[in-house]
Amino acid sequence: MPFDYSLDFKKVDFRQQPELYRVGKGEQGVLLVEPYKSEILPHWRFRTPEIAQESSERIYELFKGYLKSNDFVGADMARKFLQMGFTRARRYANHKGGKKYDGPVPDDKKGQSGSHGRAELPRAPEDPEKAAAAAIFKQKWDQAQHDPEYERQRAEFQARYGK
Repeated sequence: MPFDYSLDFKKVDFRQQPELYRVGKGEQGVLLVEPYKSEILPHWRFRTPEIAQESSERIYELFKGYLKSNDFVGADMARKFLQMGFTRARRYANHKGGKKYDGPVPDDKKGQSGSHGRAELPRAPEDPEKAAAAAIFKQKWDQAQHDPEYERQRAEFQARYGK
């Protein structure tokens, strides 16, 4: 099922109401779902490979902790932050300043990924530091995505909630 952007994210505590969570596609909801956003976001950094290494390791520790607590929503949110570390670092590796599309995000599409009809800006020469940071996050993201306990909890969550 697609991510449900119609929820009042300022009021929903997804730890208390996991049935409202939807895995969605990719990074959907990564900056909306509380209390996980507030727990994980302070650790999310990718400016240099060293910072990306420290950040990805800390987020992966959170991921493992959520799994140990049988908190699939938290684990999935940590996985999304690892994925977002990869995608954002790649964006900055390909586009100086990180701006991929021409023009602002339409008001009704804020918080959602995609071009939303905007043209993609030309790529700059690759920034090797950001590319290295992206590779660090990609390794941790893959590790999380293929973790057997994560896969088990994901299947259980989807069977329980149909999401």
